Amino acid sequence: MRHVILGNGPAGVVAAETIRKSDSQADITLVGNEPEPPYSRMALPYLLQEEIEEEGTYLRKDKGHFERLRIKLMTAQAEAVDTKARRVKFHDGAPLPYDALLIATGARPTKPPVSGIDAPGVQTCWTLEDARKITSRAKPQSRVVQIGAGFIGCIILQALWNRGLRLTVVEMGDRMVPRMMTPVAGGMIRNWCQKKGIRVHTERRVLAITPDMKRPGSVFVHLDSGDDLPADLVICAAGVQPNIAFLAGSGIATDQGVLVDERLQTNLPGVYAAGDVAEAFDFSTGERAINAIQPDAVEQGRVAGLNMAGNETRCPGSLTINVLDTLGLVSSSFGKWWGVIDGETAETVDEENYRYLSLQFKDDVLIGATCVGHTANVGVLRGLIQTKTHLGRWKDQLLRDPTLIMQASLASAVAFGAQPPSGGATSVR
Repeated sequence: MRHVILGNGPAGVVAAETIRKSDSQADITLVGNEPEPPYSRMALPYLLQEEIEEEGTYLRKDKGHFERLRIKLMTAQAEAVDTKARRVKFHDGAPLPYDALLIATGARPTKPPVSGIDAPGVQTCWTLEDARKITSRAKPQSRVVQIGAGFIGCIILQALWNRGLRLTVVEMGDRMVPRMMTPVAGGMIRNWCQKKGIRVHTERRVLAITPDMKRPGSVFVHLDSGDDLPADLVICAAGVQPNIAFLAGSGIATDQGVLVDERLQTNLPGVYAAGDVAEAFDFSTGERAINAIQPDAVEQGRVAGLNMAGNETRCPGSLTINVLDTLGLVSSSFGKWWGVIDGETAETVDEENYRYLSLQFKDDVLIGATCVGHTANVGVLRGLIQTKTHLGRWKDQLLRDPTLIMQASLASAVAFGAQPPSGGATSVR
């Protein structure tokens, strides 16, 4: 059985290892398009902060790991998939035949349609090579403008701030991390960043990036507000999009990403997808969505690998979980953190101490939550949402005081004769 895995990130690596555990004789090829060993993009901020060396980003630290498992590593850029002939075509080199194919090609950074966005002083932060370029330019007290304050942007922001840079952030949304945080929470994170000395422009667009004629290598970032921001380095963190362009004409169904079922299989037998490229069923909504967080990528890789090896396994659906540390302020959101039209909301706000908790209910079931500064009950919130626990009279208690979530969890578990959800910390992305 010939297994070809396109993408050597967390989903691809776990899928390859899972197949090997199930089938000692399988032929497994793991394809990546970068010259480095398989690594985690989520470790790049720690590299920028000089907390780890490049080797610390590697997914498997043992140099002989893949050879010992007889997983062939290949560096190539997939150009097309011929699903009728069952082979992958590459930019250079011979086509690679497969019996089972996993598409785990992840995502790539998007760039806004702005004049000057491809100038030498403008840099994404998505690959090891990107990190090397940023490190070479980001000297202490350098002026850095970051475009985008979403989840990835805030992770990068933390690393840049720790390097002693003079930071300005431009976000076109009305708050920081708008796709993860409620307006109150996103505004609280903005205030926290400003307190730490970071300039933040929200509801602003970049119109153009032009050279600073008086300082070679530097630029001006021109905003729609009329502000001209000087920068020695511009970081573009305006989001990512799945790598699916090479699938055009393959017959593999795509929308925003590759459409998959509960087995992570596409519309074509023997072809699977996992990770940031997969549009899988969401636990909270029951609809397909891209949930680009690393734990989901790992679990999808495991499920896909089991099915590729012939072990029927279904994925219950991914739960939206985001946990973010922004300059020491920890925030998180779960499930339908935005709520539903016919639902109810409980909220407590302490602006002065940067503490916020929002709970979203559908009938007496917790369906979503947003936290800032509350870290003790992250596991409890996740557990209640995932188990769809009926809170009964405790819902009314929580509407009056959302901080009673642990008591509500314990009481509900006792009432239904179950163990309470774990209160352990959740590691994401």
